[in-house]
Amino acid sequence: MAPLTYLVLVLGLGILAQLISWRLKLPSILLLLAFGFGLSATTGVTIDDYLGQDVLLAIVGLFVAIILFEGGLTLKFSELREAGVPVLRLCSIGVAVSAVLTAVLAHFIFRFDWTVSSLLGAILVVTGPTVIGPLLRVIKPVRKISSIVKWEGIVIDPIGAILAVLVFQFAVAGGFGSASGVVLFALAKTLLVGVVLAVVMAKGIELLLRHHLIPDFLESVFLLAVVGAAFAASNAIQQESGLLTVTVLGIALANQKTVSVREILAFKEHLRVLIISLLFILLSGRIAPSALGAVLLPSLAFIAGLILLARPASIFLATVLSKNLAFRERLFLAGLAPRGIVAAAVTSIFAIELEHAAHSGKLPAAIEAQAHELVPIVFLVIIATVLIYGILAAPMARALGVASKSSTGVVFAGADTWIRKIAKALHDDGHSVLLLDTKYEKIAAARLDGINAVRANILSEFAGEELDFSGIGQLIAATPNDEINSLATREFSHIFGKANVWQIAPQDKDAHHMKAVASHRRGRICFSNSPSYPKLHNLARDGAIIKKTHLTDVFTLQDFDLTYGQDAIILFLQDENRNLRPAPAELEKLPANTTIYALIIPEDAENPPPEENLLRGS
Repeated sequence: MAPLTYLVLVLGLGILAQLISWRLKLPSILLLLAFGFGLSATTGVTIDDYLGQDVLLAIVGLFVAIILFEGGLTLKFSELREAGVPVLRLCSIGVAVSAVLTAVLAHFIFRFDWTVSSLLGAILVVTGPTVIGPLLRVIKPVRKISSIVKWEGIVIDPIGAILAVLVFQFAVAGGFGSASGVVLFALAKTLLVGVVLAVVMAKGIELLLRHHLIPDFLESVFLLAVVGAAFAASNAIQQESGLLTVTVLGIALANQKTVSVREILAFKEHLRVLIISLLFILLSGRIAPSALGAVLLPSLAFIAGLILLARPASIFLATVLSKNLAFRERLFLAGLAPRGIVAAAVTSIFAIELEHAAHSGKLPAAIEAQAHELVPIVFLVIIATVLIYGILAAPMARALGVASKSSTGVVFAGADTWIRKIAKALHDDGHSVLLLDTKYEKIAAARLDGINAVRANILSEFAGEELDFSGIGQLIAATPNDEINSLATREFSHIFGKANVWQIAPQDKDAHHMKAVASHRRGRICFSNSPSYPKLHNLARDGAIIKKTHLTDVFTLQDFDLTYGQDAIILFLQDENRNLRPAPAELEKLPANTTIYALIIPEDAENPPPEENLLRGS
């Protein structure tokens, strides 16, 4: 097969796997691994047929560095107000407990040498943003738990890589006396290089961006090149310190206050999806089915030990004296530790290192055969942990009360009278609602109605980074200012997705294209017949009420329109599973068992048909 054909297949299958997993709400890694195994089995071709091991591992290392840098860009120190102590404990005590227990399991289940067992224990302390991020988007836990899991998943990756280096250097150094000196020196050098180099480079990048010395169209690719340079330079000074360097670099840039990295982060997020798609297919394709079969049965016992023993023990021992986490929160953390691309990449690197060391006589010859088994074992761990945690984590989070049972709640930008009427009806019906407004009197009125409301600007840094959106999955920008509404939908599209950011119809929607805001700069227009802010405000002032109507095969949307006429504004739609969504401006047909929330004038609501239940706004 021609190299171009192979690469196109890898790219196409990677994006197809992402698309199918999105449609079926499955962890994308599972499909990527399946496609990788399938491509290798059907074509008999792997990436090794085109690239040497050294080149391939260099590419994999660079790709992993980009992923960790992008993860670092998402970490804000403000999240550590609640999560700081648990994160510190998990990344220290938790790492130590997990590494030791994993090494013991590997030694007794696979009969590995202690060197190989310890190396596997070090590698498998990692979780990683490639698997944690997608799971968090599905689970939507409360802010504190989300912050802990995200910080642990990103920070722990370079820690695992560094531990693996230290274990390897300890093994090849010989006697305890000489080995301890080598390991301590390597650790100190890694920390010094990783942190100092990252901070210096972050400051340099900040200065360049602040003084506009990098043109806008080059910012993202310039930073990509800098990440590659930082990773290579750091690794040249100290082996495997590059992952620490790029992670700290990302964190430093994310928390400086002088320049925005939002557009850079968006570019890196898109790049991450592409990289993950390519890496999992390429790396899984290198593993023969026979290699997986040879270690399958002991691997199942090993995976059970990781899930039922190592992870729970690391969580509960790390937080035993901590008052920051409730028992149910610890229980949830104990049930979430999927492994991702970092574990696969680091294992591939050190499996080769072990083989070379055994060949050169630095390690016993028996270790070479054991090194061959490391990669299939870790891939089986990845498959099993992603599958098990992907299936069980969301229902477990809801059962333990660390995540809302529904993530279709709504945050309103604005708290005008008509918004409070809608929010009150939704809240009383059990839906999560959050109102944001800068006017104290509006927020106070909302709170008197029992509605969750915060005095904040929708465009503030506080709103985008510090608010707890658990149970919330949609934004409706409904301030009197159309430009603010448009900006809010653009700012929050990276949190809720473009499909879930809405705004009320702008007053310039029918204006000439030279005067109206461009349509691509707006969110989706909500509410039937596209009512503007003045119309909604006037209806509420004139005493309009919120009516909840259940559509059936007998009473359809057309019947509703005939009953209440064109003046009725359909606001929200609720399906039979109680999933809520705003009504789009163009509403033509709705299925039976859909519940409508509508704003109608009181005269039309005095004699409702028997199918309907009336909710009067206050």
